[in-house]
Amino acid sequence: MERSPAAEPHAELQTLLSSRVALIAIESRDETRTLALLRDASLRARRSPGSGVFVWSATEGLTRVDRDMGGPQRHLIEPGQMLRHLKATPVAGIYILLDFHPYLTDPVHIRMLKDVVQDQAMVPRTVVLVSHEITLPPDLAPLAAHFRPALPSGGERQMIVTRVFDEWQRQHRGRAPRIDRAVLARVVDNLAGLSAADAERLVRRALYDDGAITADDLRAVQAGKYELLNRHGTLDFEPDTAGFADIGGLATLRRWIETRKAAFDGSAPGLDAPRGVLLLGVQGCGKSLAARAIAGIFGVPLLRFDFAALYSKWQGESEKNLRETLASADALAPCVLWIDEIEKAISSSDGDTGAGKRLLGTFLTWMAERQAAVFIVATANDVSALPPELIRKGRFDEIFFVDLPDAATRATILTIHARKRNIVLSDAHARALAERSAEFSGAELEQAIVASLYTMHAQDRRPDAAAIAREIAATRPLAVVMAEQVAALRAWAQDRTVRAN
Repeated sequence: MERSPAAEPHAELQTLLSSRVALIAIESRDETRTLALLRDASLRARRSPGSGVFVWSATEGLTRVDRDMGGPQRHLIEPGQMLRHLKATPVAGIYILLDFHPYLTDPVHIRMLKDVVQDQAMVPRTVVLVSHEITLPPDLAPLAAHFRPALPSGGERQMIVTRVFDEWQRQHRGRAPRIDRAVLARVVDNLAGLSAADAERLVRRALYDDGAITADDLRAVQAGKYELLNRHGTLDFEPDTAGFADIGGLATLRRWIETRKAAFDGSAPGLDAPRGVLLLGVQGCGKSLAARAIAGIFGVPLLRFDFAALYSKWQGESEKNLRETLASADALAPCVLWIDEIEKAISSSDGDTGAGKRLLGTFLTWMAERQAAVFIVATANDVSALPPELIRKGRFDEIFFVDLPDAATRATILTIHARKRNIVLSDAHARALAERSAEFSGAELEQAIVASLYTMHAQDRRPDAAAIAREIAATRPLAVVMAEQVAALRAWAQDRTVRAN
């Protein structure tokens, strides 16, 4: 039994307790908030006269919390002893067991807990298991209802921020902190997906650092949120994004992204939010940089998704890792989720009948159903390895083809990389080098400049256009070395994709 996401959490939990469900499993990392929610729902629930509310932990034993009964019963610290007491007591009520999950591997504990749960008709007791993660044994799973407390709403997050501000102001004799209101609104938005305790810690750290909330604090909050949510190490958080001015070319892709910015950030509520793009193209032509630039235009963090890190030898573990990673991406929204060389992660190989196909199914379901502002940028070099169900219309908003740069774009790329390395390159020199470097990718042009730096450093001289020209002449570009594969990719993309350049 799963709680409806749309249900009001107090009402749903109150219903479970009032209806005397014998076993409830609550997964939450915010124990303090969960206990407060349970106490409130317990008081509102209609239970039999004389029912009590008890909390057990392995450090305190069993304590009655709805009235003062003289402190914890420490002789019930041992879980087996506590369960025997629970099985024998005639006192009806709600028994909250904290962090009981390690003891659910013991067959005796399982049997005694099952006896308690199945004795509901004789003594109306509800056992509530509260832990960060609960895997119920097969004997107990059919008897349990699962409840996941809702994370703090926008209003609750604003209240958390206000409480921290008031505390800081009292400690500083009424002096008000310096607040950038626009940044503060984004901080509140970026706290979405965190528990109340985690949200308060991040706000406290941001404010108490310098008594202000600025753009730097927003980046710190985003990075802190990433650290809290990326428990599997499959997401790399990259707050320093790029701009299309750092790439050269891709003008069509840039215009496409810019026209959808308002729909993505919510400033044009009448428009459907864009969902993502697939970038196909020749290696080294700027697909990865384009992912960074898209995040830069949207003004959101970039998450690089390492699909290979999902795989596990244990049955079902890979799919679980994927579901939890995608849930983390949803919680980190708004963001751009970058999947580099997706064909290596999700293959259409006929021999793959196991984890790969299950992962693909899970990923496609998430793509179709997600509601969070997560914009996908997937890049690929080998379109033949992609499964048809991934690239059909509707999965991505558009499929762009990133081809080798033309002469004008090559001149721009050379100028950008020369400027980054303090090399003086006139427009005329850039155009001349561009003419010499037909079939070169952007990465190969950059490496020609890097190689000229090494060569000229050995001669104790500064590189110039002539030095770069020599490196270009000595290079055989990939489009020449692998001409057949590049030609096949271009032919496939001719009528099936939109040119990004």
